[in-house]
This record gives sequence, C-alpha cells and structure tokens, in this order.
Amino acid sequence: MGDGAKRKKDDKSSDRVTLKKEIGLLSACAIIIGNIIGSGIFISPKGVLEHAGSVGLSLIVWVCGGGICTLGSMCYAELGVTIPKSGGDYSYVTEIFGGLVGFLLLWSAVLIMYPTTLAVIALTFANYVLQPAFQDCLPPYVATRLLATICVLFLTWVNCSSVRWATRIQDVFTVGKLLALVLIIVVGLVQICRGHYDALRPSTAFQFSEEPSVGQIALAFLQASFAYSGWNFLNYVTEEVVEPRKNLPRAIYISIPLVTLVYTMTNIAYFSSMTPQELLASNAVAVTFGEKLLGMFSWVMPISVALSTFGGINGYLFTSSRLCFSGAREGHLPYLLAMIHLKNCTPIPALLVCCIATIVILCIGETHNLINYVSFINYLSYGVTIAGLLYLRKKNPALLRPIKVNLLVPVSYLVFWAVLLGFSLYSEPVVCGLGMVIMLTGVPVYFVGVQWKDKPKWLYRAVEKVTYVGQKLCYVVFPQEDPSETELLTVTMQAVPALQSSVFLPPPSALSH
Repeated sequence: MGDGAKRKKDDKSSDRVTLKKEIGLLSACAIIIGNIIGSGIFISPKGVLEHAGSVGLSLIVWVCGGGICTLGSMCYAELGVTIPKSGGDYSYVTEIFGGLVGFLLLWSAVLIMYPTTLAVIALTFANYVLQPAFQDCLPPYVATRLLATICVLFLTWVNCSSVRWATRIQDVFTVGKLLALVLIIVVGLVQICRGHYDALRPSTAFQFSEEPSVGQIALAFLQASFAYSGWNFLNYVTEEVVEPRKNLPRAIYISIPLVTLVYTMTNIAYFSSMTPQELLASNAVAVTFGEKLLGMFSWVMPISVALSTFGGINGYLFTSSRLCFSGAREGHLPYLLAMIHLKNCTPIPALLVCCIATIVILCIGETHNLINYVSFINYLSYGVTIAGLLYLRKKNPALLRPIKVNLLVPVSYLVFWAVLLGFSLYSEPVVCGLGMVIMLTGVPVYFVGVQWKDKPKWLYRAVEKVTYVGQKLCYVVFPQEDPSETELLTVTMQAVPALQSSVFLPPPSALSH
C-alpha cells in the first residue's frame, strides 16, 4: 500500500465515530493498578489481621491473595483475547452461557455493585479531604455528601469530555498513589534497619491470641480480596486498548505482581512501627502510621489517601460506564446507552447513568451494608466467568486462543473460590442471601424487557421519543464499526455457542441516521 493510500485510510479511521483506541500499555497498567489501589490498602489490613489472628499469617494472606488474583487475571487474559469485546465478565458470560446469566450479572453490577462502590470511595475521599478542618470531630454529614457529589460530577464531566483526559488523570493519580505507598514502604524499611521489627520476628509473628478457624481464615482472605478488587477492570475496555492481544496480557502480568509486592511491603512497613494491638485499634491505618513516624509531615498521609481515592473514582467511572455501554449494545439496556458523542467519541449517556446512580446511593445514607450484600455477587461473578472458560474449552476446543493458560490455573482458582464462598455462606448466610435476592430481582426484568417481543406500540413510541430527546441533549449517535475489526469479531463470535440475546427495545431505523 502506498503512503498516500495508507494516510487516507488512517484519516478515515480517525474520522470514524467510534470508541477510540487510546489506551496504550502504560495507561492499561494504570487502569488496573489505579482500580486495585483505592481505599482498600489503607483500611483492609485491620480486617485481615483481626481474622488471621497473627502478623505472620496476615502477611501470608496478603501474598496468597495476590497469587489468587494472578490466577484469575491469567484466565481473564485468555478470555479477553478469545472474545475481544468490552464489558468484561458480562460480555464473556453472555457469549458463553446466554442472555439471562449475563443480564443478571449486568443488572446487579449496574443497579448496586458499582454505584455503591463508587459512593463509598467518594465518601472516603470527602472524609479525608475534610478531616484537617474537623480534627476534633467527624466531618458534617452534609459536607461529606456534598463534596463527594461534586467530585463524582467533576470526574463524570472529564470522562464525558475526553478519553485521553480520563486516562491521563488515571496515569497521574496512579503514579501519585504508588509514590504514597513507596513513602510508607521506605519509612518502614528505615525503621526495620534501626531494629524496630519486634512484631515481624518469626517467634512473635506467629503467636496467636487464639487459633483461627478455617472460617476465620476465609474471612481474612475476603478482607484482602476487597483490597485487590478491580484486577479485572481492563477487560471492560478491551476495545479501546491499542493492540489488545499484546497489551491486555502484558498489562495484567505487570500490574498484579507489582500490586502484590507493594501491598505486602506496605503491611510489613505498618508492622515496623505499630504493634498488632495498635493496628487493630486504628480506623485509618495509614494515617496512624503517619502520625507515629512522619511528625510535622503527617498531613501527607490523609492527602495521599484522598489522591488515591480520587484516582479510584475516575477508574471506576471509566470502566463501569463501558459496562453499561456493552449491555446496551447487546440489547440488555435501553439502546440510548450504546451511543457515543459525535465529536468526543465518549459514551456520555452511560456515564450519566453511572453518575446519577452513584449520587442516588450517596443520598440514601449508609452504604457499607450494601457493600456487604453485593461483595458476594462480585466473587460469584468471578467464579461463573472462569467456569465459562472451562465450558468454552470443552464445547469449542478448536477456537482460536492467542493465549491459552494451563488447565490447572482455572481449576485452582475455582477450588479456592468455592471454598471461600462456601465458608462465606456458612459465616454470613443473611448477607449472602440478600446478595442473591438482589441479583435474582433481575429475572422478571429480563423476561419483560428482553424476552417479551410483543410490547405495546405506545411503549415503543415513548422510548423512541425519550431516545430522540436524549440524542439531542447529549449529541450522541450509534458508533460506526471498524470493518476489519467487525469481521474478526464476527468470525470469533460464530464459534462461541452463545444464545443470541434479543434487544431490550429494538431501535427504529430512523434513529440510526
């Protein structure tokens, strides 16, 4: 192909109204690291130590937790290049098991899981920003909600304006939160070099106040898993990754071991300056650590946590909006959410839905109970997705798999997953049961919204009018497909035994112009 023809092709590609491939390897790593490292590492050490019962076992839990995430991420790398679609768990489960199972994951994620997680992270951000102004008391309820809402609105505007801006924010704040953790690690290592490592000596590290049961160890892993959650988020934006078959697995293999190392070293640093009793008494471990060792610079820790959570909000908005976009494109959500801005090529309707749902949950009040209910759904979706990998291998052994992990990897993950969820059900049956109820409320919605074909004409007209108004307000259209990528995706999907999902409400031809 000549230079002129190639340049012409590139110009046409850049003019196409579609989600742009602007996520390189660095930004891909930043998305994974930025979504994993949020408020968890500053909160979870207390819960892990409480359930593990000793310093030594808690450190083993942190290392093994990272190892389990690595096994899961290797499976997701195979799925991501075998089914090259954005949407993560939802897209894979829909293609493998059919529309109903995929819709239930989508329903619970969009309705509760991600808005609630966003709300909690935003409230953590607001609390740490306001804490210096209210040193002797908790920040006012209204002030924290207002600041959290402003933060969510601002980052929604950034994500609506430009994918590049959103990924740059993710890059910068990921570097910032890593530097904050590096500061903790360096200060901790200095303490160890000075001989302050009594809690880390093997003779004392494995002294148990009482022998932990298998159920308690399972709960310790759940606490650590909360800090590691987000490891699968790059799979939600596969279609925006540059050369996903190369960069998706590379980003996973770089990011997960790095986060595991940082988390383990951070916990070692905590124990270099705090006794187990002091750590258990602290509600904000990093802040307590800063107050003990940084003296007049202790203000660095609250700011670091605030920056970390700010980047976490941006990452969750970016990825959860792509989940809404993917669900609408499959026909499981109103098709307005599958449209993107004509100039900015960002999924504005999907971003607005995520923003509004988060603000509603912020206004409800207590969100921590909701987090407990939906954490069960989160781990359930991981297991169902990786079980889908095994099912797909059995049904389509000849399917092109640029990455194919050893069979022991998904099997080992599923064994751990089954044990963890089994003991979770045994320890907290009410919480897990309510999580299942939230998920199963999507069954009637699926049959009415997706399966029921002969809906009243007035309903179609109403949705058509709302969609038209939404298009006008948001300046959005359906994305144009890249012919080469569409051909590749079609060939891949024909080999997958999916139940083709019907559209939520079929788009009238007039709206495709």
